[in-house]
Amino acid sequence: MLKTASVEKDTLLEKSLIPIIDVSFGTDECLMKSVVNRVAVQLAKAMKEKGMAMLVNHGISEEKLKIAYHYFDDFCKLDEKTKELYLRKSENGNHGYVKPGQEKFDGKTKDIRHAFNICTLNAKLPDEPLPGFKEHIALLAKDFKNLTGLILQALAVALELPTNFFVEKHSHMLDIDNETTFRLLYYPPLIIDDEKNENFTKGSAKYCHQNTNFDETKLGSLNIKDENDIDETHINKSDVNKTFTRCGEHCDYGTFTLLVQDTEGGLEVKLPNSEKWQKVGHLGGAIFLNAGELLSIWTNGLYPALKHRVVIPENSVACTKGRHSIAYFVHPDNLTDIVPIDEPSPSASQEAINKKKTRKTSFKAARMKIYNAYQHVQKRLKETYAS
Repeated sequence: MLKTASVEKDTLLEKSLIPIIDVSFGTDECLMKSVVNRVAVQLAKAMKEKGMAMLVNHGISEEKLKIAYHYFDDFCKLDEKTKELYLRKSENGNHGYVKPGQEKFDGKTKDIRHAFNICTLNAKLPDEPLPGFKEHIALLAKDFKNLTGLILQALAVALELPTNFFVEKHSHMLDIDNETTFRLLYYPPLIIDDEKNENFTKGSAKYCHQNTNFDETKLGSLNIKDENDIDETHINKSDVNKTFTRCGEHCDYGTFTLLVQDTEGGLEVKLPNSEKWQKVGHLGGAIFLNAGELLSIWTNGLYPALKHRVVIPENSVACTKGRHSIAYFVHPDNLTDIVPIDEPSPSASQEAINKKKTRKTSFKAARMKIYNAYQHVQKRLKETYAS
C-alpha cells in the first residue's frame, strides 16, 4: 500500500479546535425556547474551554455584507478633506472614522487599517457623499442586533440565570446610554519592501471581495471604484508586525464580539491557559464569536476573554489582498454594574447585603478600577487612542 505524505494542518479550524454552533431558527425576534436551550449547551462548553466559537446558519445575508464592504471601500476612496469630516474625536465619544495608524493597542505598534465606528445610527454618517449608506447599515446592524439577542439569552440559560438577565442589561444597543459599536473595517493590501523607506506609501491593488460573484447593479447609486484605483500600503520588511501591524494584541472590552470577514487575513488567538499564538483560519459565511473582558468579569473567569490579534500574513499572496470585516462589539448599558454574577451589585440595597461580603466586593471593584460598563470602556479607549 502506498503511503501518502501527511499535510500539516496550519489553522485551528483545520485542526477542528474551534466549536461550530448552528444557530438556525434562532434569530427571529420571538425565539423558540428549544433553540435557546440548544445553543446554550454548546455555547457554555465553547466559552468555557475556548472563549470563542463559529456561528453558522445565522441568517445574515452574504449580499448585505458585500454591499457594506463596497460602501466602506467607497468611503476610503473619498478625499482626505471629506473623510476628516467624519473623524472619530475623543470629545465626541467612540463614533466616527479611524485612520490607519491612529490605534495602538500596545502604545507603540500602529494598526494599518481603516475603520468606521458606528455607536448610534443618529450620529453623523457619510450619507451625503454615499447615498444609501445609513439605510443599508441600519438594516445590517438590526440583523447583528437580533443575533446578539439570541446569544445573550443563551448565555443566561447556560449560567442558570433568568433568560432575560443579560438582555435587560443590553437594552440600549446602538442608542444613547450604551457603547455597543457596529464597526466597518478595511485592511489594505500590503507590499513588503526590502529597501528602507522613511514612511509607508500607497499604490494600487485589488480588493479580495471583487473576485466574488456579485451583482453590483443592486448597489443603486453607489459609486464603485475601478479595481485598479485602490490603495495598497508599502512597508519595510523590518517593520512587519513591529512598527506596523494589522491589529495589535488585545482582548475586546465588552461582553462579546461578533466578527464576520471576507477572507482569512492574519487573525490569530491565544487559547485559554496558553501563551502560543495560533491561526484561526477562515470559514466562509460563518461569524466568529469571542468573549470580552466584561463577560469574563461577570462569570468570574469561567468564560475567559479571548486574546487575539491580526498580524501581517507571512504568505505574500495573502499580504497583497485587502481584508474586509465587520465587528459588532456588544456592550452592556452604561450604568450597568460590573461585578461577578454570584456577588452583590455595589448599588444594591445595603440592608440586603452581608456587610463582610460587601466590603470584599468593594475592594475587588476598586482594585480592578471597574465600577460600571461605561467607566470600563472609557478607560480602555483612552489607552488605545493615547498618542
